[in-house]
Amino acid sequence: MAPRAVIFGLSGVLLRPGLQHFLSACERDWNLPRGFLEAALDSGGSQSPKSRALRGQISLSQLQEELERRCRAAPGAAVPVPVPVPVPVPVPVPEGFSASRPFRELRSRSRLEAPLLRAAQTLREHGFLTAVVANWWLDDTAGRSRTAELLQELRRTFHLVLESCRVGAAKPHPDIYSRALKELGVEPQEVIFLDSRERDLGPARALGMVAVLVQDTGSALRDLQRITGIQLPGRDVALPTAVEPHEVAHGYVQIRPGVRFHFAELGRGPAIVLCHGFPDCWLAWRFQLAALAGSGFRVLALEMKGFGESSAPPARLRPSGAAPEDPQLRLSALLPAAGRGGGGAGEGHREEPENPDPIQRGRGSTPVRARLPPRPGERGPLNWYRNVRENWRWALSARGRTIAVPALLVTAGKDPVLRPRLSHGMETWVPKLQRRHLEECGHWTQLERPAELNRILLEWLRELPPEPLPGNSKL
Repeated sequence: MAPRAVIFGLSGVLLRPGLQHFLSACERDWNLPRGFLEAALDSGGSQSPKSRALRGQISLSQLQEELERRCRAAPGAAVPVPVPVPVPVPVPVPEGFSASRPFRELRSRSRLEAPLLRAAQTLREHGFLTAVVANWWLDDTAGRSRTAELLQELRRTFHLVLESCRVGAAKPHPDIYSRALKELGVEPQEVIFLDSRERDLGPARALGMVAVLVQDTGSALRDLQRITGIQLPGRDVALPTAVEPHEVAHGYVQIRPGVRFHFAELGRGPAIVLCHGFPDCWLAWRFQLAALAGSGFRVLALEMKGFGESSAPPARLRPSGAAPEDPQLRLSALLPAAGRGGGGAGEGHREEPENPDPIQRGRGSTPVRARLPPRPGERGPLNWYRNVRENWRWALSARGRTIAVPALLVTAGKDPVLRPRLSHGMETWVPKLQRRHLEECGHWTQLERPAELNRILLEWLRELPPEPLPGNSKL
């Protein structure tokens, strides 16, 4: 059957950021362990405060009161927290703690995704039925008028808005999916279901719906357009969520006396380490951090040695040239474009104005202004180039070896420095290399085309086969 209905999840799809984002922010601000508040909300399974609130058995104010009691049960209250050893961790609730804060911030700071609302309206104009299935609670707090406005806006756009608290069942319970199908009057095979959590897509997929995992707005729009065949508005300017410095955890690791790495961290699950180039810092990955963390990964964006808050050698290094086993050939001869900016496909500048027009393709500019953290200067970053001869000699020790693990290379058609042709023959050293290409993009792919790059990264990660741990790895 051809699709004729589209059902959207709310939190993490139409409404961003979702509750998990604000729970994590509160944990960081109050120095609580990661997952502390979520564990307090979910402890008890189907009878947890969150589960009962989503089924409408208690109101939002009662949910907040119960969360407050759980967190303040006793000095150093013990709440099960995800740790390597599954035991309760004593956590003193700090002064100023308020269980209502993440819910207040969800109301005041989350926004409906305008491109998806426009897409839903376009789908309606083409004869599609549209619906929202929301895990939501009965809001009886002082901020309930904002919740009412949100729901009213959804009802103006969609044929059906199904709140879990009104029907007594919440995702992923099959009853709420069946209720949506019945009220829309459609068969499962006629439905496209979009959600940001894989566990909530499982029942939809089991019923026969087309299930779409939403990583960001841009990829959701592309998937909808591909499946429905309908041109949707706004997809070229839709940006994924970007994190700010205060929205991630920051840490330091000492690798030897006097040398430390600074990193930004977000999410839980298998670890992904992101390394930037010159002259960036960890914030170059701001569009990828949220997307990868939201897909079940623990993401650590390093600041390389010499950059940002990571250590830089105090002594001046001797400048040197470098070339393939030829110390007389200068680096500038190998990279003639480096002296002309080396940025994107055009001017190589680093920022756009405060209110940019829709992103100019391939001009090397970032789509939003970043609030850069304090930087100690360029001496540390430039030391990588001053030390290039020694680095080259060290790298030659690996000559003849191959990289056996799966790898992904994303090239850019308008990159004047790392041109796609320079990677020809790379499979000789990286046998499991896969390639992707962004034609209308300059040097900084993660900033110039964040939605497309996120989609490429997540698709590649999801397709990776399970690999045995290396022989020297420890569980």
